[in-house]
Amino acid sequence: MIKLETFHEYLTSYLEKFDELARKYDQTYNNCLVLESLIDDYSKFITSHTNREIWDLAQQESSDFNQLMLDLRKKSTHCVAIMEKYRALKLLNGNDVMSDYFKNIESCIEKEFGSFQINSESKVLLIGSGSFPMTPLLIARETGAKVVGIDIDNEAIKLGLNVVKRLGSELNIRLEQTTVEDLNFTKEATYIIFSSTVEKKYEILDQLHTLTNQKVVVAMRYGDRLKSLFNYPMKKVNEQKWELVENILRPDHVFDIALYKKV
Repeated sequence: MIKLETFHEYLTSYLEKFDELARKYDQTYNNCLVLESLIDDYSKFITSHTNREIWDLAQQESSDFNQLMLDLRKKSTHCVAIMEKYRALKLLNGNDVMSDYFKNIESCIEKEFGSFQINSESKVLLIGSGSFPMTPLLIARETGAKVVGIDIDNEAIKLGLNVVKRLGSELNIRLEQTTVEDLNFTKEATYIIFSSTVEKKYEILDQLHTLTNQKVVVAMRYGDRLKSLFNYPMKKVNEQKWELVENILRPDHVFDIALYKKV
C-alpha cells in the first residue's frame, strides 16, 4: 500500500493535469491523446483495490484533503465532458479509436437496469447525454426503445446530434438542450438514467417525483468512497417519494448504479 503522503501527491498531480488540459480545450481535438491517456490512467487509479485502503485513511486526515477531493471531482468530471467532445470531433473527422475509459463505460451500460429489462416498448430518458451519446445509441440499437437525451451544454447537444446522425440515423433517438420540467417526454418515460457526472442529480430526482408516471424506474449512476473522486456520490432520498430497490456494485468499473422506484 502506498503512503498517505504519496497518495496526496498523486491526487494533487492529477488535479494540476486536469486543470491544465481543461484550459487547453479549443473546440479542436489537438490535445485529445494527452487527455485520453490521463483519464484512462485516472480510471485505473480510482478502481484500484490497493488505493481503496489508503482512501479511508486519507479522508480522515484533514479538511484539506476533503477540499482536494471536491476540487478533483469537479475538474475530472469537467474533463470527461471535454473527452466526449474530443471523441465526437474525432469521429466526425473520420478518426475514432475507443479508449479504455469508454470501453469501461460501455460495459457498464449493458447491465444498467439489473433485473429491470428494457424492450422495444420502453421509453428511456438520459439526463446528461453529453457530446458522444453512447447510452442512447447502445440502448436504441440493442432494444429498439425510444430514447431521449438532454443536456444543458449547447455544444454537447450539437456534437451529439451529429454523432447520432453518423452512427444511428435510423434509430429512435432524440437529443435536446432542455430541462426535465420543460420536456413533455418526462411524463412518458418508463426508464430514466442519470449520468454520474450530473452534479445536482439528487435535486433533479426529487423534482422528478411529480413529473413522472408511477411505474418509472430510475438508474442513478454514482461513485462513493474512492470512486467519488470521479463521480458525484449517492445521497439519501426522501423515503416518502423514492425507494432504493437495487444497488448494482461494480468494483472494477468507474461508477456503480442505484435503482429507484416510486414509493
